[in-house]
Amino acid sequence: MPQALRVSFDAGMRRLTSDPYGHGSTPVKDDADRREATVSGVVVRYYISAAVLTVTVVRIVYV
Repeated sequence: MPQALRVSFDAGMRRLTSDPYGHGSTPVKDDADRREATVSGVVVRYYISAAVLTVTVVRIVYV
């Protein structure tokens, strides 16, 4: 990933972690905790576990 995109992506991910259910994210299928968002043009799928306050990135698609 080029440096400029990486900087933009990291900033977008910081915003997403402050509100993982917001920032344009959508639930995957019927699971509100399994989310998908586009961050700086990169598709990110992640799972939210409120019990341990953790967001785990499952897949990042960068082509």
